[in-house]
This record gives sequence, structure tokens and C-alpha cells, in this order.
Amino acid sequence: MVSQDWEQPLAGAVTTIEAILDDFAFLDDWEDRYRYVIELGRSLEPLPEEARSPANKVEGCVSQVWLETRSTGDGDPVIEFRGDSDAHIVRGLIAILFALYSGKRASDILSTDANEVFARLGLREHLTPQRSNGLTAMIERMRAEARTRSTVSA
Repeated sequence: MVSQDWEQPLAGAVTTIEAILDDFAFLDDWEDRYRYVIELGRSLEPLPEEARSPANKVEGCVSQVWLETRSTGDGDPVIEFRGDSDAHIVRGLIAILFALYSGKRASDILSTDANEVFARLGLREHLTPQRSNGLTAMIERMRAEARTRSTVSA
């Protein structure tokens, strides 16, 4: 579901997934990495209140998480996401997912293994089981949006 004020094009992801991977490699300490993830979350645009609807709520997350989706084009559309959470670290995970998926074609989203990227970051083993389950729910929601909007076999 898309709220009415989502009229202007997005500037793209907050940063690129390559930049995030490079930054993680540079940071040795997990406290610094957590701070970095939280900073990524702070860079997200605020989600309008009307977008915090039941249709946009991601089920399976302990924290409150909302993802709003829009797409442009037919067949293999470009899909953009915006979202928010009431938890700082989860906002950061959303920012990482946006760097990975937002502004990409549906086929690219479906062919990109987010779990592999998070394994490269080393984040999975540093998340609580509840946060890891929530991350899985967010990934699946974004991939489901790509499947639903695409008419191209992936």
C-alpha cells in the first residue's frame, strides 16, 4: 500500500551495499559495527504516519516494522521501498536491506541472496534469534513484493 504523499522519486538507497560491506570490513569492533548500523537507520527518511498501516506492517518481527512499496514499469519493474521501525538496530537493518533491494528491478531482487550478504557482514551471528527471525520476515516481505509485481520468470 502506498500513502498519498509518496509523489517524488526516491533518491535511491541511503548508501550502496558495497559501501556498507567496505565499511564493515574497516570496523574491527562489534560495538563500532552496531553503532554504524544504528547510524544507517538514522539516515532513513521518516515514514509518514498514514504509512504505518496494518497493510504495511511486517508480521514476524518482535519490533514494530512497516514497509511501503511502490514500483514503476511493467514486466520487470523497478521497486522502491521505504520503511521504519520502533527499534534503532532494526531501522539499521532496514537501511541495509534498502541498499540491497530498493531501486532495483524485481528480477534483481529475486536473484539477490540477502542471507549471503548478511553472512558476509557477520550480522546473523550477532543478532538475537528474535531479531534474526524479524530480518528473515523483512527479506521475505521484500522478495514477495518483487514476485507479486513481476511478470518475468525469476
